[in-house]
Amino acid sequence: MDDIGDNTRKIKSMALNFGFSFVGIAKARVLDKEAKLLEQWLNSGYHGKMSYMENHFDKRIDPTKLVPGAKSVISLLYNYYTEARQDDSEAPKISRYAYGADYHVVIREKLKDFLAEIRIEIGQVDGRCFVDSAPVMERDWAKYAGLGWTGKNTLLINPKAGSYFFLAELILDLELEPDEAIRDHCGTCTRCIDACPTEAIAPNGYIVDGTKCISYLTIELKEAIPDEFSGKMENWVFGCDICQQVCPWNRFSQEHREPQFVPSEPLLEMTKREWIELTEEVFQTIFRHSAVKRTKFNGLRRNIDFLQRE
Repeated sequence: MDDIGDNTRKIKSMALNFGFSFVGIAKARVLDKEAKLLEQWLNSGYHGKMSYMENHFDKRIDPTKLVPGAKSVISLLYNYYTEARQDDSEAPKISRYAYGADYHVVIREKLKDFLAEIRIEIGQVDGRCFVDSAPVMERDWAKYAGLGWTGKNTLLINPKAGSYFFLAELILDLELEPDEAIRDHCGTCTRCIDACPTEAIAPNGYIVDGTKCISYLTIELKEAIPDEFSGKMENWVFGCDICQQVCPWNRFSQEHREPQFVPSEPLLEMTKREWIELTEEVFQTIFRHSAVKRTKFNGLRRNIDFLQRE
């Protein structure tokens, strides 16, 4: 038992040394309750064209399908909040998380080094790293690891620092001391529900119809954006931060300390006119290392053109 406690303390200390803001641990198990909720969400068609959400259902709910013999799920939060803003208030807006380098690349490297250090410090451990790249129910694991609760906007909210975080996981075949989940603190607040211009959040919260979410419409949807959303996009061209901007818990957000997430100056300096006249060459230059490249030029061009119709 002493080894379990010692290993737990070592791992949590390592996580903070790698720049993660918060770390928590949950016992690896089948997520039966979440499986039913996910099934209902899929059956309602709220995933839209995200067909990948239907794949690997068993892996989503059972971590031992991803790491045989898994005993612990280590959940990690990496801060990306910044006070920086785009210079032109009329320019099409992108989500704060895409201001700097692509988080998939940045955090994946940290996770690989983290896992390597665990093996050096503790011994041979079988495990895998995940950062928004596999069928892992990251918000649920973070919730069970005591890192926050699932808010009415369905994002993980940490009581000390809000929701501007990337979530990542290490699933290991190593027994560690699990943390305790914390209770929901949304209370009677409905700010995120009231502020969503497309009414993507259910009236009572906790369910998001992905097909109405601006992030889905500007990133995941590869077809034409439906006309019904004309006049409702509020100038968002990649992602959307509205439900986070209005969340009272984000008053605790603090500037991140990750050099690779420092906003690209050319991006912040783009005027409305430069966005409207965006060429593929400029796209490849400005978004070369950004998560925005996920839309590809044609996708971003489609979003820009849709906004001009509003």
